[in-house]
Amino acid sequence: MHVTLVHIRVKHEDVAAFIAATRANHEGAIGEPGNRRFDVLQSPDDMTRFMLYEAYASAADAKAHKETAHYLAWRAAVDGMMAETRRGEPMNGLFPS
Repeated sequence: MHVTLVHIRVKHEDVAAFIAATRANHEGAIGEPGNRRFDVLQSPDDMTRFMLYEAYASAADAKAHKETAHYLAWRAAVDGMMAETRRGEPMNGLFPS
């Protein structure tokens, strides 16, 4: 399984708009054939800090996600909301397989 942990920090004033845009991306992603999981997490200590847990059956499925309309719309919508550059951390998913 191909997993990416996406670390995100948004501007304080954009938190609600970021959550709304990310919900739309989440809803699109969970309908993709290769998607296994797409969790959106927010820090309990810092409301501007988020992590996306994206799990796909393969690297090709993860790459295909980045070509979907919902992902491209999300990327355009949140571009100006970032307090710092988002960072994707690739991982190999071991369990569940």
